[in-house]
Amino acid sequence: MPNYTSHDGLTLHYTDEGEGLPVIALAGLTRNGADFDHVAPHLPVRLIRPDYRGRGQSDWADPATYTIPQEAQDVLALMDHLGLEKAAILGTSRGGLIAMVLAATARDRLLGVALNDIGPVIAEKGLDVIKDYIGRNPPQKTLAKAAEARARLWTHFNDVPMDRWLAEVKAHYKQTGNGLVIRYDPALRDAVLAAGAQPAPDLWPLFDALSDLPLALIRGANSDLLTLETADEMSRRRPDMIRADIPGRGHVPFLDEPQALDALHLWLEKLQ
Repeated sequence: MPNYTSHDGLTLHYTDEGEGLPVIALAGLTRNGADFDHVAPHLPVRLIRPDYRGRGQSDWADPATYTIPQEAQDVLALMDHLGLEKAAILGTSRGGLIAMVLAATARDRLLGVALNDIGPVIAEKGLDVIKDYIGRNPPQKTLAKAAEARARLWTHFNDVPMDRWLAEVKAHYKQTGNGLVIRYDPALRDAVLAAGAQPAPDLWPLFDALSDLPLALIRGANSDLLTLETADEMSRRRPDMIRADIPGRGHVPFLDEPQALDALHLWLEKLQ
């Protein structure tokens, strides 16, 4: 099982599959490398998928270290562990914020960035949804019931087969004798709520740090986290940015939708 050690002694898990261009796939806030199971077969690259500290198969840590700057440092440590001077980043939600921090602090290590449903302005509506569920086990007692609940309640997603919902919940919950358990440290909730108690920083300088890097944006047309207004401003600032708005998807697209794949393949061509 591939692991590496963080600067503070944590054992952090990752997978490393495929050949060619190195692309580090960074997952959403509470998620793990399984975020990219659906798109991985479609990407002809060396796909490296870390589990952040406190998530997936990585060690839990001091909740004070569950921060975007620290997670960015962990990505650089992984690159050093693998002997990668440069890599591209495919960042979903929180992963995209980490990518922007890396662009501002370690630009020389990046080949390009693709953002999945994230930008420099995070809508309050989407944040409220995250604050409601983070750190809590789902009320459903089985994976099948959780998949059924998702299919029923996630009305911002259309035409998603039940086997896809089941794959999603299997990736993010563990079945136990007492019900379903989240695959991350529940203390992540405290870290996120503490960060939210501070005034929101201006993240546009981080987005602008992506200047001249090959850039793609994939947005769920029904997203409650990345508004159309913010996405349009991103396009205005980066008219060369590859963009796809995915119909029938909210936060976040699965990335194997045809429009998402077209955007990612065009982005990969630019990286080559």
